[in-house]
Amino acid sequence: MRTLALGDIHGCSVALDALLELVQPQPDDLIVTLGDYVDRGPDSRGVLDRLLDLPRRCRLVALRGNHDEMMLDARLDARRFTDWLLCGGRQTLLSYAADGDTLTLDEVPPAHWQFLEKTCRPYYEIDTHFFVHASVYPDVPLDEQPAHMLYWEKLDRQWTGPHDSGKVMVCGHTAQKSGWPLDLGHAVCIDTFVYGTGWLTCLEVKTGRFWQANQRGETRTGQLGELPEEDE
Repeated sequence: MRTLALGDIHGCSVALDALLELVQPQPDDLIVTLGDYVDRGPDSRGVLDRLLDLPRRCRLVALRGNHDEMMLDARLDARRFTDWLLCGGRQTLLSYAADGDTLTLDEVPPAHWQFLEKTCRPYYEIDTHFFVHASVYPDVPLDEQPAHMLYWEKLDRQWTGPHDSGKVMVCGHTAQKSGWPLDLGHAVCIDTFVYGTGWLTCLEVKTGRFWQANQRGETRTGQLGELPEEDE
């Protein structure tokens, strides 16, 4: 059994398809998706369809990201709707638009709302690691972390120390524009900028092996501890 973490997808279904083909999830594998399934990329609808189907292939734990939160909040009032459109929501609605142009939430299927609102959770943990979308306060238990930290705060390597639980944090949200995961030892960030010029990353958390795919359908593999050195 593998425990696999999957980074921010952001509507990039081509990369997701290529990555799943490479990783080949098995029925006893656990995949923890770190949120931000929607916005910015071209096919948020397709990404959510694939995630809804994924439990047929393996076990799935889905976390909620800040972009998923914004999509949910866009239903509440016109201001939140407009704010969401400016943060990538426009691309999301275009993926649902029946006529290719009308920007409305009416075309979003109930199953997609159910997934984002009910299935997705704020964090998850196993014996050695815990998973969040964004970050945590190191001295606050997971079940007491505020929403702004779990969904919105960037990973700051200058102050984000090891969590009091002693577990390794696996997160997304802070885009690594190099295309490579950020490995701090006590924390690993696998948002590798797939919607831009980077890659979508899947990490086997207990071995450090990772697989990547991009929107051109290209793939590559790597190992934590053997990452390219950062430019000074």
